[in-house]
Amino acid sequence: MTQTLEAIFDGEVLRPESSIDLQPNTKVRLTVEIIEQNVEKPKSFLETSRSLKLQGSPDWSEKIDDYLYGAVDEK
Repeated sequence: MTQTLEAIFDGEVLRPESSIDLQPNTKVRLTVEIIEQNVEKPKSFLETSRSLKLQGSPDWSEKIDDYLYGAVDEK
């Protein structure tokens, strides 16, 4: 009988992610294949800011500090 299952190694033992149809103390042969996880590349700040589709004044880039921290009167 052959079963294919996925398990997590917790640092000491392999923990199956689903139940296994085996009697206790059954001897088995294991072949370990590491499953690559699909890690999504993090978005850049520019991609994130563009995705927000914010509306605002056309001078945002010129007066960003004024908009973030409030206008400062220059003397």
